[in-house]
Amino acid sequence: MAVDYLMQEKIWFEKYKYDDAERRYYEQMNGPVGSSSHQQSANTNSPGPAAGDQNELLSRISHLEVENQNLRSVVSDLQMAIFKLESRLNALEKSSTSHQPSPVPPTQKVEPFSVPSKKVELPSAKKAEPAAAEEDDDDDIDLFGSDDEEEDQEAAKVREERLRQYAEKKAKKPGLIAKSSILLDVKPWDDKTDMAKIDECVRSIHMDGLVWGASKLVPVGYGIKKLQIQCVVEDDKVGTDILEEEITKFEDYVQSVDIAAFNKI
Repeated sequence: MAVDYLMQEKIWFEKYKYDDAERRYYEQMNGPVGSSSHQQSANTNSPGPAAGDQNELLSRISHLEVENQNLRSVVSDLQMAIFKLESRLNALEKSSTSHQPSPVPPTQKVEPFSVPSKKVELPSAKKAEPAAAEEDDDDDIDLFGSDDEEEDQEAAKVREERLRQYAEKKAKKPGLIAKSSILLDVKPWDDKTDMAKIDECVRSIHMDGLVWGASKLVPVGYGIKKLQIQCVVEDDKVGTDILEEEITKFEDYVQSVDIAAFNKI
């Protein structure tokens, strides 16, 4: 009875065989299931480009948060400064309004009562005026002459004498002498030229207002050295043209003369 019932039911008793056949087919096509699952787990565990992008994104987010905090602190500082300025302005406005003078209420102009007055002339005043006029007339007439002119002449003479003494004293006082410091470059013909002889020749030049100073040898190149010598001259007595002309007279030793430095003292 039970067998007949099962025969009438549509039951697939050999389904496991078909499942095994299908599994083997896919394993042959894609490889075993264990190896594929192991490879997938290895791929998930190994860091790839996605993990690198995620780390970069996190670092950028943290950097933006730091910048945001800094901006918030700056904004808060600015708000505090603005608040302080506003408070100071309000205080100044209050102080200025308190120091302003209160307006004076308009007052009515009261005119005093005018009392008619009469001019009273004293007889003594009338007598004093003619007396003063007579005294002025007497002053205009100087019978004995005045000493004012003589005093003015004496004061003028004293002033002229003092001016003359001051001019003589100023003329005797020595004036400021203009001087200059000159640094000369004296170049020889070649490296065989005796530089000590050039120094001796240059120092042999004597002029009024010329003082020679220190000297040294400066290498130029290829074994050639030039003489660099210092001198102080009075501008009114010695000029650079005269110095160059006198030094170049020693043509056996000197090739040329240049002014390296020129300073006023």
